Amino acid sequence: MSFTEKTLTCCDCGASFPFTVEEQEFFQTKGYTNEPKRCPACREARKAERYGSSGGRMGGGRRQMFPAVCAECGKETEVPFQPRQDRPVYCSACYSKMKQNK
Repeated sequence: MSFTEKTLTCCDCGASFPFTVEEQEFFQTKGYTNEPKRCPACREARKAERYGSSGGRMGGGRRQMFPAVCAECGKETEVPFQPRQDRPVYCSACYSKMKQNK
């Protein structure tokens, strides 16, 4: 599929912005089916609004980690999400093994 650069309009500020061929290829590789609705400046502002000024990551670019115990081997580990009591959590080694077996 060949792409051509498009000019889109931001839903927040109304500014026109280019949706480049490279961006369209990136969106396709990620499986995104919708075009961006916000210009890059409004996207960054929205990320900062949602996650704080660290640009989408907590702690200034470092992902917040949570302690957990692996449901498979019992090893203490850290995961990048808040574990819930009703869902098992696995260390990276056990998770990789399970993923390979699927």
